Amino acid sequence: MQTNFDLQKHIEKGVEKIVADTLKATLKDPRESAFMAGFAAASKKAAKRRLALEKEGLHVPGFLIASITSSCNLHCAGCYSRCTGGTEDTAPEEQLSTEDWLRVFSEAEDLGVSFIMLAGGEPLLRRSVVEAAGSLKSIIFPVFTNGTYIDGNYLELFDRCRNLITVFSIEGGKLATDVRRGAGVYDTLMKNIDLFSEKGLLFGASITVTTDNIREVTSEDFLNTLISKGCKLVIYIEYVPVSEDSAHLAPGDAERKYMEETMEKLRSAYDAVMLSFPGDELAMGGCMAAGREFFHINSHGGAEPCPFSPYSDVNIKNTSLREAIGSGLFALLRSEGLLSVEHRGGCVLYEKRDEVEKLLSSRS
Repeated sequence: MQTNFDLQKHIEKGVEKIVADTLKATLKDPRESAFMAGFAAASKKAAKRRLALEKEGLHVPGFLIASITSSCNLHCAGCYSRCTGGTEDTAPEEQLSTEDWLRVFSEAEDLGVSFIMLAGGEPLLRRSVVEAAGSLKSIIFPVFTNGTYIDGNYLELFDRCRNLITVFSIEGGKLATDVRRGAGVYDTLMKNIDLFSEKGLLFGASITVTTDNIREVTSEDFLNTLISKGCKLVIYIEYVPVSEDSAHLAPGDAERKYMEETMEKLRSAYDAVMLSFPGDELAMGGCMAAGREFFHINSHGGAEPCPFSPYSDVNIKNTSLREAIGSGLFALLRSEGLLSVEHRGGCVLYEKRDEVEKLLSSRS
């Protein structure tokens, strides 16, 4: 295990690299390049703010994940959000309001958070929250969507608010995507990707990596199709099994070694930002959740270690974001060493959920 890991410097360098890579990837689009140049300056200011707070004893992660709704129109096979209760078919109750989310985003901006990932459920179901996010130009909001709710109004919003970066969820080609997400989803997805391409809008792709699709989603054919249409961000996320029946889909040591070697090649071969999670956790000093580099706020306001670990001891409805960052549960997870333990891959906190529950009980 790597020792003397300087997380703050890692965050600063990570943000700078993402901005630099994205600038390089958008040089052919003057408006996109102008926005990214402005964001580069804002991100440096944010890093200074986080560093100042670090000296005051408050570690602020550079990233935040916000699940802005518990609703979704799809029933994807093995969906972690449905498994953990984060997504339901019933009408949402007691979700954070648009005003609540705007407050969270504004407080994040004041604290120096540079990236807020909008998730769900399906985040495009809450247009007013997405619009609120678009008003804070110093933060980039990757919007993780299944791609089925794109319309003319959203295209106009994404064109006007370049800090909103649409990230389409895709599992590979037509067969792989439709098997997991439902018949016809792939065609709808590609139709909307073509609309983004025609309008020159920056977009990305989020890919759940399994033992079934790992070769396909890292292939030249698959990546060339996306990148030829203007995709500038590719995020690979290891599948986390939600039942014993799906455990065989989770990448093992051989697959993780393959991904590590392949990511290096892909970053050299493509003019796009390539990310992989959890990637090389040992080099990163362990899991980045529970406020080390990010944490999760669910649609009802609970501040959780990550989306795969739905446990909370504080709710943003009755506290500030600054206080939520100082969650006692987060502090315990870091001090008890659960974030750096050896595990089978995917999400360590999901794998160690019994231990997380015990720590949460100790807070009661």
